[in-house]
Amino acid sequence: MPFPAFLRRLRLTCFVVRRRFFAMAAASSSDRDITPATTRVGWIGTGVMGRSMAGHLLSAGYYLTVFNRTPAKAQPLLDRGAKLAGSPAAVARASDVVFLIVGYPSDVRRVALDPTDGALAGLAPGSVLVDMTTSDPALAAEIAEAARAGSCAAIDAPVSGGDRGARAGTLSIFAGGDAVVVRRLEPLFGCMGTVRYMGGPGQGQRAKLGNQIAIASTMVGLVEGMMYAHKAGLDVGRWLEAISTGAAGSKLLDLYGKRILDRDMEAGFYVHHFVKDLGICLTECQSMGLALPGLALAHQLYVSLMAHGEGELGTQALILAIERLNNTCLKGGPSSGSA
Repeated sequence: MPFPAFLRRLRLTCFVVRRRFFAMAAASSSDRDITPATTRVGWIGTGVMGRSMAGHLLSAGYYLTVFNRTPAKAQPLLDRGAKLAGSPAAVARASDVVFLIVGYPSDVRRVALDPTDGALAGLAPGSVLVDMTTSDPALAAEIAEAARAGSCAAIDAPVSGGDRGARAGTLSIFAGGDAVVVRRLEPLFGCMGTVRYMGGPGQGQRAKLGNQIAIASTMVGLVEGMMYAHKAGLDVGRWLEAISTGAAGSKLLDLYGKRILDRDMEAGFYVHHFVKDLGICLTECQSMGLALPGLALAHQLYVSLMAHGEGELGTQALILAIERLNNTCLKGGPSSGSA
């Protein structure tokens, strides 16, 4: 056989063998049950939500490798036995399942898809990337396709429930992607809350965006009701107790009513992240030809908080925008002119 032909035959043989090896590795990895004894977990993003969520996995006995742009924010997890990695790719190389929860779609793209340091660059065949950031549904589909091309899987699984839900392990998790993979991940999701399958790639994100739309208008209603009660001369705390057991009662009222009265604006979910979420909602609505005026109003009110330098406050800080519109203050604070 001529030497060039031999080389071509050798290259083809190596290609086939390598493909079979990766296919076998992927099948072996994806068939294993997920348990602390068999599954290495990675976590990227240890902020307000991620630190508590990752902590539940440590409590369940999983070996955890973490990465955060600011390593100090991961220290509580490191003190409990987690290992620190130098990049998302390094986390992926040490993990069978990698979770990420970061700030913006641009962060998700960089963390997941960077060809050198991104998580997909380090994932072995059969491994899974789970994005729990609220992000762009189209980006979720792009990541899922890139993972599939590398014989991996990607799930979009944003969450709702805020910092309290993250600490308590009672988050609502909206999962999009391969239903079989989502079912396989249930032991991990169960450490953080309750997972519900929403459909194919991107559908978890769309479910979460619908959740944010409902929250936005509900929050506007809550703070407007509180402002009315205040101007009407009612005891706002007693009023909140009264409506909490009626038709106006809600999870948001339970979470934020007292915080607002106490002027506690500490972030369980940052204003600037909520503005990002509502902006994605508006973009999706525009592409659908869908008019949602309540969403648009809430977005503008939250943008006004950003204009006042209040993006690092929690979403309950919406009361500040309503107070400024009415030149009054529910209880103390910088505004004056209350009734």
